Amino acid sequence: MKTTIIQTSLHWENREKNIAHFDNLISSIKERTNLIILPEMFTTGFSMNPEKVSEPSNGGTLKWLKQKAKEKNCVITGSVAVEEKGNYYNRLFWVNESGEYKTYDKRHLFRMAKEDTHYTAGSKKLIAKINDWNICPLVCYDLRFPVWSRNRFDLKGESRQSAVGSEQSGVGSWEYDVLIYVANWPEVRNYPWKQLLIARAIENQCYVIGVNRIGKDGNDFSHSGDSVVINPRGEIISVTKANEESIETVFLDKNYLEEFRTIFPVGLDSDFFELK
Repeated sequence: MKTTIIQTSLHWENREKNIAHFDNLISSIKERTNLIILPEMFTTGFSMNPEKVSEPSNGGTLKWLKQKAKEKNCVITGSVAVEEKGNYYNRLFWVNESGEYKTYDKRHLFRMAKEDTHYTAGSKKLIAKINDWNICPLVCYDLRFPVWSRNRFDLKGESRQSAVGSEQSGVGSWEYDVLIYVANWPEVRNYPWKQLLIARAIENQCYVIGVNRIGKDGNDFSHSGDSVVINPRGEIISVTKANEESIETVFLDKNYLEEFRTIFPVGLDSDFFELK
């Protein structure tokens, strides 16, 4: 699977300028790709003025995403401030080339910026598919919560003790193969951003993709981007540089992932748990 990450600055609380900017960036992608990933709140920046910047869930941005997904014949994802039934959500859209879409509402709202007082938290994870890949897209602050991000290993009725070699025989399976975080993560905390992304890849035995913005926002916070693609061993396989606008397409190898899971089957020893 080919995935394209777009790292760029955002126009503060200006949907029209951001849509025009991303329209140009996406149109410039000539290489065939299966997935294009945009940052968190890519139409406005990380604004705590939802009354001003939000739009209906089925508004103009969704229509634009459908248009671009059809044009590029791929999935496009990123989050947007939306209003629905009197509540505001930091909502990620997952839009495919046929116009079908799924959504994920950010679960962990960043209280240090009072996001929790302006937006409503989601309660359900999204597992999306591209061909034979299962993909879990999350949003920014979700990265700090490993239980919510956790990749479940299903033994399909087998006991852990009797399931040795189960991954080779197909008895067990992981919930997802790729974990995505779209973000507006400030440069002042870029060290935990980089370390936690690597940790999520290793502990969940999956590819991890972090797509973050660059530049200053309307609150004068600087963002260095540090967008990255990481393999299940925790190794960085992308070349995007900090503080630079970039469009990079990275190949994810399913055979590599499955081989690693087979020779190092940590899923067999993972813990059972339930989220409430």
